[in-house]
Amino acid sequence: MNAIYEPCQFTLKPNDTRRLADLCGPCDEHLEQVKKNFGVQIRHRGNQFELEGEQEACLAAKGVLIALYESTRDQQTISPEQIHLHLQEINQQQHRCPPVASQSTDIMDEVEPIKTRIGLIRARGKNQKQYLHSINNNDINFGIGPAGTGKTYLAVACAVSALDNDEVRRIILVRPAVEAGEKLGFLPGDLSEKINPYLRPLYDALYEMLGFERVSKLIDRQVIEVAPLAYMRGRTLNNAFIILDESQNTTKEQMKMFLTRIGFSSKAVITGDITQVDLAKGVPSGLKHAIEVLDGVNGIGFTHFQPKDVVRHTLVQKIIEAYDRHQSPDQKQL
Repeated sequence: MNAIYEPCQFTLKPNDTRRLADLCGPCDEHLEQVKKNFGVQIRHRGNQFELEGEQEACLAAKGVLIALYESTRDQQTISPEQIHLHLQEINQQQHRCPPVASQSTDIMDEVEPIKTRIGLIRARGKNQKQYLHSINNNDINFGIGPAGTGKTYLAVACAVSALDNDEVRRIILVRPAVEAGEKLGFLPGDLSEKINPYLRPLYDALYEMLGFERVSKLIDRQVIEVAPLAYMRGRTLNNAFIILDESQNTTKEQMKMFLTRIGFSSKAVITGDITQVDLAKGVPSGLKHAIEVLDGVNGIGFTHFQPKDVVRHTLVQKIIEAYDRHQSPDQKQL
């Protein structure tokens, strides 16, 4: 026999038709996102809402709707991406074990958002908060996990903030030039133009945070530098924020070489996904090797992201989980 639940009724205040329309979205599509996520029915007349379903789900959906309505106070529109992030954060909290009170938990709760020209960039979920806390407190940090978890985006945000606050003099972007399972052949142009396609995710984040014109000027002045990994040998990088992206495609020798380039007043963030190694068969990943070798070394931080941390389209998380389930036992041990 199915359980019968009392409808959850509440009123959103103040009664503002513009904000209510923004909350509901065109043809109530925003409400549909919340409805599908929690498996509840949502009815409303003006600012009076009624939710029907399991009590816990209704309370969670109510919390999301109230938080979203509050966010309309200072902005004109709510995007589907913002709703997805709210829903993801609530889902993580529901599946998380009750935290043990500790100083580290308090510190994580105090992680401040990153200020950029596009506004404040906030950490979403426990692992992103840990990631930012680790970057703030260690000179070398590893962000390891699947695509879409914010590893690279947050690293670029930290680099931009450090540059704007005069904490570093330049940003250096590094990425191994390894094709993702395909042979691209000859690429025209000079060295920078050849490596640019591999650094597109980093450029996209920089353009969003600084604007195209400013990024172009900073590159011309070499305040932002593109440095192919193979050309890093022999350098010492002082007063710099260095980002090594796609580090799973480094060899053991390349990773050691990169890590020993770090100079005074510099900070390095190494990002990668050990499930997407594009090196030749039989060549061990420098990222996997570094995780083993550097575990427990003071001053080096590791943040391991999970599929639940994905902040892209909801299908991305499901795709990653599906591939994880179909990995061979040997692959899972890597």
